[in-house]
Amino acid sequence: MSEQIIGAPIRRVDGRLKVTGAARYTADQHPDGMVHAYGVFSTIASGVIVEMELDEARKSPGVIDIFHHEHCSRLYRVPKLPLSFDRILTASIVDEHRLPFEDATVYYAGQFVALVVADTFEHAREAAFKVKVHYEKKQAVANLAQGLAAHDARNGGSGHERGEPQPAFDAAPYRVDAVYTTPVETHNPMEMHATVARWVSAKDGAQEDDELHVFEASQGVTVHRNTLANIFGLSPERVIVQAPFIGSGFGSKLWAWPHAVAACAAAREIGRPVKLVVPRSEMFTTTGHRPETRQHLRLAADANGRLVSVRHESINTTSFTDKYVETCGGMSSSLYSCANVLVSHETIEVNRGTPTSMRAPGAAPGLFALECAVDELAIAAGMDTLAFHLLNISERDESTNLPWSSNHLREACEQGAAAFGWAKRNPAIGAMREGEEIIGYGMAACNWDAFRTPSEARVALKADGTVCVTCAVQDIGTGTYTIAAQTIASLTGLPFERIEVKLGDSSFPDSTLSGGSWATASVLPAIAQAARTAIEQLKTFATQSDGYFAGARPEDLTLAGGRLIHGEQSVDFARILNQLNLAAADGHAHTPGAPSGKFSFSSFGAHFAEVRWDPGISRLRVSRVVSAIDVGRAINPMMSRNQVEGAIVMGIGMALFEGTEYDERTGVPTNNNYAEYVVPVHADQPELEVILLDYPDFELNEFGARGIGEIGITGLAAAIANAVYHATGKRVRDLPITLDKLMD
Repeated sequence: MSEQIIGAPIRRVDGRLKVTGAARYTADQHPDGMVHAYGVFSTIASGVIVEMELDEARKSPGVIDIFHHEHCSRLYRVPKLPLSFDRILTASIVDEHRLPFEDATVYYAGQFVALVVADTFEHAREAAFKVKVHYEKKQAVANLAQGLAAHDARNGGSGHERGEPQPAFDAAPYRVDAVYTTPVETHNPMEMHATVARWVSAKDGAQEDDELHVFEASQGVTVHRNTLANIFGLSPERVIVQAPFIGSGFGSKLWAWPHAVAACAAAREIGRPVKLVVPRSEMFTTTGHRPETRQHLRLAADANGRLVSVRHESINTTSFTDKYVETCGGMSSSLYSCANVLVSHETIEVNRGTPTSMRAPGAAPGLFALECAVDELAIAAGMDTLAFHLLNISERDESTNLPWSSNHLREACEQGAAAFGWAKRNPAIGAMREGEEIIGYGMAACNWDAFRTPSEARVALKADGTVCVTCAVQDIGTGTYTIAAQTIASLTGLPFERIEVKLGDSSFPDSTLSGGSWATASVLPAIAQAARTAIEQLKTFATQSDGYFAGARPEDLTLAGGRLIHGEQSVDFARILNQLNLAAADGHAHTPGAPSGKFSFSSFGAHFAEVRWDPGISRLRVSRVVSAIDVGRAINPMMSRNQVEGAIVMGIGMALFEGTEYDERTGVPTNNNYAEYVVPVHADQPELEVILLDYPDFELNEFGARGIGEIGITGLAAAIANAVYHATGKRVRDLPITLDKLMD
């Protein structure tokens, strides 16, 4: 494998398609005969539909049909089964198990209550606004506090306990006992959630043999295919899901949501392709969110500053239809060495749509709380927080009693601190100034589990001298097309212009989700193995009786620069295939998930943040961030840094800006738009430096790579909050850190 290609900062092979507009996303698809759908969404958060007035809408121009709870075809629920990484290729998963239009009950504001199908988008939207829905309204449970007042929390599982945390806490000289909260965050990818569905009739006209073809903004076309097959009672091979390009998803596009099911059902009923694009406002209600959390942290250290007790007990909001657990304490059980640990998770039902994974689920809000508490404990113990981190690093995963496959958190802390200039920090509150601005320094560790799931791929060395890779994995904007091409280039020596990568189609070999930071570690081994199999087949062709190297042994041949070499002889592989009149040498591979029982796999890092606070004009800004990240080998350092930089910006949004707000009287979202849901813009970008440690993790895969998409956001909000405390003396434990929380 060529080290010059793997680990090189190669520019994106799909870049030209994107900057020229040639890349076609789901909403860009226009199959012949296509019509448009527009949703009617509930205006209340809790209640029952009593009546629908549809006559005026039906009379609108272009209306074809209106679907609702009394007019919808038979659909089947997806079984509620736990997610298994080893069985991800055959999994069927939805976050909202209730089917669209299943009954007249309304569980949250923005729930699909009807779907209008018309000849144009404008006609469908116009008619949807004419649908009048009458409700029997019930009192909504609008937030976590109301949920706790209304009913008991439920055990969320995924907990951990070792030692005796309570006695150790009570006996310790240094203790922190604090509650931290995070609000609902909404994913808001630039590409809207969208579905284009069409049914392809069987040749004999038997409807039960029809096939469902779908373009979907999906982070997992294989799982999406399996899910639709379940819902519509089809075998998976009769469903094709395509997602060649995704405008990001951040976790909101992992699973099928009601709009995807509704579009497919409508297309079946009317016999024409249907496009449904979810409006931005309803992407705050019906396509998931990061739930609201309340986290109780109790940490204790001995006289030397070593952790002796960690308790992290969290509760998060979920919907009345499904239980979603935000595992906030997942990292707390293993990030630091401590003999006495308790981690627990609970859920509380509220009238909101079902939450879902959002970039670094669990770890992003969880490490905000943990790393703020660590900073508070270090201060209580009279220690520098960097020194406290270095003292308490875990040498093995104490939650599983397994060694880390690779853990270089110490180096990350040390390199990050050196690059940031942490040694210049004056620990006194508000002591560092420049002009009118008070400067604050803060740091936090970052952490994310490393995963590898099963995957498949096919590679064809073709007679025209090109190589074609096919894999169902999708590129959600992270660069999967490019690293797949890098893998082939490293094994064949071919230039990128002779390599074709085809992704995002469930008819290709099954592959994993683009989520959880596991796509790279899962897919590249399958592509590499398929390529090696194709190369071995090529060698067999070349050494058969009528081949170019007849009489030679296949194992004596090598492939380099696209040429098979035997001794002093070499020939382009295309010539070998053409001589035998063969179309291609093919290789197919299925590679397993991560080995279990021997190592614990995780990625580590450290963030260092500088904030500047001008109390005269009440201006707070993040001016500088240095992040040192240990994620094994970076297959493409340029794209890897880009991933971390994007995650840092999301972390700034989490720390200072983001929060979906709900009317506490009605449960209706009040800032469900891009004008009032505040996210970082260009003016909020700090000076960024990303340091990628280079410690390949060959226990996880042959490339030594671990995922990088998630880890950059974990701990970042805590680093900022800690810096804010250093600058202002205000310990803000409730995100986001808005200006009112810093004013006397």
